[in-house]
Amino acid sequence: MNSSDILPHISSNDDSAFESLVERIVSLVSEAKGKIMQQIDDTLVTTNWHIGEYIVEFEQNGQARASYGEGLMRNLSKRLTLRLGKGYSLSNLHNMRRLYLFYPKFQTVSGKLSWSHWCELLELDDNLERQFYENECISQRWGVRTLRRQIDSGLFLRLAQSQDKKGILELAAKGHVIRHPQDAVKDTFVLEFLGIPEERQYSESSLEKALIDNMQKFLLELGKGFAFIGEQYPIQIGNRHYHVDLVFYHAILKCYVLIDLKRSGVKHYDIGQMNMYLGYFANEVSQPDDNKPIGIVLGHSKNELVVEYATYGMDSNIFVSKYQLYLPNRDELRRLVQGIIEREE
Repeated sequence: MNSSDILPHISSNDDSAFESLVERIVSLVSEAKGKIMQQIDDTLVTTNWHIGEYIVEFEQNGQARASYGEGLMRNLSKRLTLRLGKGYSLSNLHNMRRLYLFYPKFQTVSGKLSWSHWCELLELDDNLERQFYENECISQRWGVRTLRRQIDSGLFLRLAQSQDKKGILELAAKGHVIRHPQDAVKDTFVLEFLGIPEERQYSESSLEKALIDNMQKFLLELGKGFAFIGEQYPIQIGNRHYHVDLVFYHAILKCYVLIDLKRSGVKHYDIGQMNMYLGYFANEVSQPDDNKPIGIVLGHSKNELVVEYATYGMDSNIFVSKYQLYLPNRDELRRLVQGIIEREE
């Protein structure tokens, strides 16, 4: 008797049904694991908020607080670690305390963020800044590493410095809302992730290659809505051939975004060239339901007066931005934003 007499014949249809069964089970288990992890995160955040509450209540009992003095948190960390194990370091206890102090009503603590997210957010003393990153974390589903990078690059402060008080408050309350082309273009893009020293000599082609090699991080710096289309995009006008350095499509604004890189300062003819590129894309590439394309000339520096005169009478969809190869000074940016708010109060 051979095996064919024992085992039933399995047709290709049976194989397909079996694979479908496997996929359904895998999907179900993955979904269940995700829900379990979310429940663990929710429970951990809730527990840590209550621990912060207990610590603050103990501190507010003056007599009890005096008995333990300044060593309260350190002593508490040692005792809890002995009894409960890891998770009760001095820094973690301080974060629990700060969570309660910043959010005394637990209903205001988002259940959509993990404790690791909260540990990053609680480093921010400014309520507006923290609120902005909290909203962006939820709406953009940032991981902890992404959140850390955006805080380090001063995203909120860089967006806020071009706003008035009303705009800063709206930015903090709603996150970065993109309605118009100018909302999608930063005055300064921070490219520290390229690892190029400020003093090093590099060409526009090497800068472009570095951005391509780090496209995921560049898209993060560009902001929400950008999708990469291609590099050195070919354009033929008459008998002349041109190339746009980087081409993107913006899913929210529904338009193409062209970026031309400049190693040094932006010149007036760079702006004229971008205007030509936009004209080509508007007539030859964009679809009937697309909005007008956006052009960004991205240089190491720019002269505001040159930009003003070079763009006089031109399409308002041309922007000149700077890039810098190092993280901005967040203390200076914070003072600038605070000054805007104070001047208008």
